[in-house]
Amino acid sequence: MNTALQPRIPSKIGEPAWEVTRFFPPQGQWTEADFLRIHTNLMAELVEGKLEILPVPTWLHQLIVDFLVTEVKRYLQNHEMGGVVLFAPLPVKLFKGTVREPDILYVRRENIPTDLSSYPEKIDLAMEVVSEGTEAIKRDYVDKRVDYAKAGISEYWIVDPEQSLVTVLELNGSAYRVAQECRVGETARSLLLDGLLIRTDAVFTLGKRM
Repeated sequence: MNTALQPRIPSKIGEPAWEVTRFFPPQGQWTEADFLRIHTNLMAELVEGKLEILPVPTWLHQLIVDFLVTEVKRYLQNHEMGGVVLFAPLPVKLFKGTVREPDILYVRRENIPTDLSSYPEKIDLAMEVVSEGTEAIKRDYVDKRVDYAKAGISEYWIVDPEQSLVTVLELNGSAYRVAQECRVGETARSLLLDGLLIRTDAVFTLGKRM
């Protein structure tokens, strides 16, 4: 590590603890090993060698995640397609220098790794529940759309509680095309998991049914 790039220490009262930065590389030089060293303590993602700290999920966010996972599990139990649905925290190695953490991920049976003590490197469907804030919105709608397409993930769902909108994206070559934009009263359909139907009313009224 180039210590010349590190801030001067010791830090002053009221400043960030610059001393901690000496244990980690500068932005743009993070490796997967560096990233995984801190992953147990922070909600974070690695993007082209840069560390991104994620917002802490809210109650509503987790209610939606739980609902969607339950629906996908129910679908898998009733169909012969097989595979596994899991949820964050679980880092996914998309490609060199980039580790994302989908809120929900589905892996076909044939793509389940033989070494279950490691981390997924090939997933087939990702779902993100959009958190509040401009950074979170850009991350899910723009950045992850690019990264998930680059990683060859067949289908990507963006579930946006603020807009009451579910966007289903299908991989078309090297980029996604919008297969559906479902608002309240409509039903989102998976192309990958034929027969998986999610009613938007059920998703966006979760916080009101407590």
